Amino acid sequence: MTYLLRSVRVFQKQIGSGAVFRVIGCLLSRICCQGQIYEIVWRSILLGIGQALGITITSCCSTNYLSLGWYISVMSFFHFSEFVVTSIIRPQNLTSESFLLNHSKAYGIAALVSWIEYWTELWIFPGLKNSYWISGIGLFLCIGGEIVRKTAMLTAFHNFDHLIRTQREEHHQLVTGGIYSLCRHPSYVGWFYWSIGTQIILCNPLCSVAYLIASWKFFNERVFEEEVTLLHFFGKEYVAYQSKVPTGLPFIHGHNIN
Repeated sequence: MTYLLRSVRVFQKQIGSGAVFRVIGCLLSRICCQGQIYEIVWRSILLGIGQALGITITSCCSTNYLSLGWYISVMSFFHFSEFVVTSIIRPQNLTSESFLLNHSKAYGIAALVSWIEYWTELWIFPGLKNSYWISGIGLFLCIGGEIVRKTAMLTAFHNFDHLIRTQREEHHQLVTGGIYSLCRHPSYVGWFYWSIGTQIILCNPLCSVAYLIASWKFFNERVFEEEVTLLHFFGKEYVAYQSKVPTGLPFIHGHNIN
């Protein structure tokens, strides 16, 4: 508790004024902006505050909360970078949904459960959260996952979409070069390892296992559904691609037309 109080005081001194300015900015945006612009602005401000909080906790607070600082920074960066990269590759489709903050109810519930586990274990077993080498492994997975996912998005460029397409657009082409020559679904590979890494950062043993199982199940279904449409769009071209390149996800093989 003493550590927590000290950390709060440091946080107040370091970014208290910055937080005030961000809140003022959010209020001004509510007055000046409407519709999608406002939705984008307040989400950007929220993620900016999150990034500042994560950096502050990492650099200024007790080492007991180092992993928490890493986690907040990783989460904030992921969601903001999703929006930024989407603005580059598909500006015509850019909306507040591009942040993926409200990806699904299951995603929100999973995040909430992980926070409950973190604070409960920090209270009961504080030493469990001081395994910095374990948190470091999680941070490595998150950074690696980010690089893989964003590389995939930029490589596919306008062929990438956050949603599974049911109709083929005129410009839609099958991307098989670059990182796609190593695995068929690099954006999912990056997200898969990133999601597990967030829980390893927090040293959450229960959620680490739960996220592994839930993420595997989600991407197994997602890859299957997506490959049904890709086979419909590209036919034999995609069958040939399937035969040469794996999905990249462990024990996930996608939809085999045979």
